Amino acid sequence: MPASDRYDTMKFNRCGRSGLKLPAIALGLWHNFAGVDPFENARAMVLRAFDMGITHFDLANNYGPPPGSAEESMGRILAADLAAYRDELIISTKAGYDMWPGPYGDFGSRKYLLGSLDQSLKRMGLDYVDIFYHHRPDEETPLEESMAALDHAVRSGRALYVGISSYSPERTREAARMLRDMGTPCLIHQPSYSMLNRRIEENGLLEVLDQEGMGCIAFCPLGQGMLTNRYVEGIAEGSRVTKQHGSLKPDQITNERLSIIKQLNALAAERNQSLAQMALRWVLRHETMTTALIGASRPQQIEENVACLEGTGLSDEELRRIDAILAA
Repeated sequence: MPASDRYDTMKFNRCGRSGLKLPAIALGLWHNFAGVDPFENARAMVLRAFDMGITHFDLANNYGPPPGSAEESMGRILAADLAAYRDELIISTKAGYDMWPGPYGDFGSRKYLLGSLDQSLKRMGLDYVDIFYHHRPDEETPLEESMAALDHAVRSGRALYVGISSYSPERTREAARMLRDMGTPCLIHQPSYSMLNRRIEENGLLEVLDQEGMGCIAFCPLGQGMLTNRYVEGIAEGSRVTKQHGSLKPDQITNERLSIIKQLNALAAERNQSLAQMALRWVLRHETMTTALIGASRPQQIEENVACLEGTGLSDEELRRIDAILAA
């Protein structure tokens, strides 16, 4: 049974100009939910997240290893624990990266996107997903074909909404126009964004999303764990950078970056927050930002991250101090 007070403290934001509200914090199943990970820990994290008002769970066809196993884990959790609450959940998945052999298992063709979505639905035991994303742009497939596949996913009942991920501002605007003309608005964009990666501020993507009425969900808002206490004293044993299948590499933890992390951690302590909590609050300061997409390796991390919503926002002076630290 989920917590009866699960909606009492979570903040929900409207996703662009749609009728959909999403929790300010969502849980991503990129790491620690795969076939190589302990299932009971994955289950405990998903259920604890739902108890705290996190209704949005983000997946992709290739999340693993092996690819597809994160969706299989989510399917087991849905069937055993959350089937009665399906209408309270936002389940999203994506397709766009290498998934199966041959010329039809990657990128952005209609055959790949719709075939992948069918596979994802089967793995999770679902009739539909709430959001289906094109995971990355494909320069070799006409954008019209990829967007028509997303439109068909909605019209065929496989998805309620569609989105895109890691598109440039220019390609985002064009994709939004195409989908709007088809009658299936682009709900949301999922870019990488954190204190350590401010590209979407610099290239104008946030302005495009605001103009197009699209929501924004930031992945890696904690810099793949760098904006946590795991790296304040250097590379910790068991951190993402030490894992064989980890996406964070040791050469990304430079002395200069460690200095920045330590200074940010000191400022967070002044606010009586952890570095992770301050980093999430910083990401969510934009009105265009709908959600920060977190990862986790244990339920306690989810509890800490959701607590970022407590207390006051960052002041102008604190934002200036953060800018100065990052610019050093």
